[in-house]
Amino acid sequence: MPSLQDFIYNIAISLPGFLFAIVFHEWAHARMALFFGDETAKSQGRLSLNPAVHADPFGTVVFPLIGAVFGGIIFGWAKPVPVDPRRFKNFKHGTFWVSFAGPGANIILAIASALGFAIVYNYVPATFDYYTIMKEMFEKSLLINLVLAVFNLLPIPPLDGSKMVTTFLDYNQARKYEELGRYSFLIIIVLWMTNALSYIMAPAFIMGNAILNFFINILA
Repeated sequence: MPSLQDFIYNIAISLPGFLFAIVFHEWAHARMALFFGDETAKSQGRLSLNPAVHADPFGTVVFPLIGAVFGGIIFGWAKPVPVDPRRFKNFKHGTFWVSFAGPGANIILAIASALGFAIVYNYVPATFDYYTIMKEMFEKSLLINLVLAVFNLLPIPPLDGSKMVTTFLDYNQARKYEELGRYSFLIIIVLWMTNALSYIMAPAFIMGNAILNFFINILA
């Protein structure tokens, strides 16, 4: 259990990356849905980068604070944007790309965070008062976005990855597959308790570290 000072510091350096991650994730879903012909999210004011319109009391506030209490990576979510696939110009293509848009946005932010880290590392003097803080903020943002991207790509209903999978199934197969959603919480708990999630996340962290080193070396 971290001290109060460590708790506050963890929140301070993680909050910018966390808010960008969850807001950009939902905005990307809404923007891609609009591209495929569904204006539901836009009509409800969700096609926005304003954190207030996406905030979920538990997922955006309580759950991340619980993670911070234990000193881990701040993890959480925003309110899912409303999407009506019936309005898509192409149902399967629309469902696939709208679902991928959220994790895809997190992958883009992870790459941008790695680039930001490399710029600070190579071009900001180590004597600068906020040098360490800036590096840690970019590093936290990188980790948070990688975790969100990989987690949401898990093929467990109703996560984004499962919706992408349904586009490759026929109607009956898709309905049966979606029924797994009733067990999703239990499945996630088992993955977490058995430490399987750590193994699932490991390749993403390795890739993130590789991207980080790539930018550091190329900008040196």
